[in-house]
Amino acid sequence: MGSLSIWHWIVVIAVVLLLFGRGKISDLMGDVAQGIKAFKKGMQDDEKTAEKTEPVKSIDHSAAPSTAARSDVGSKAV
Repeated sequence: MGSLSIWHWIVVIAVVLLLFGRGKISDLMGDVAQGIKAFKKGMQDDEKTAEKTEPVKSIDHSAAPSTAARSDVGSKAV
């Protein structure tokens, strides 16, 4: 009595088909499929942007005045 027999499932499916109709269910499943595809595409786009690296920024040391003695914080002495 605790489990549903095949007849219970047939009645449930018949009621769902009568309430929603075959067309609405197929439209609903198509919308669900489009949502899943859009989600997967969004996830792939996020991975592609994460893989991009920023261009390397360099500092032109020849433009700095040679008379001023500077020691930058965190730079290594060569």
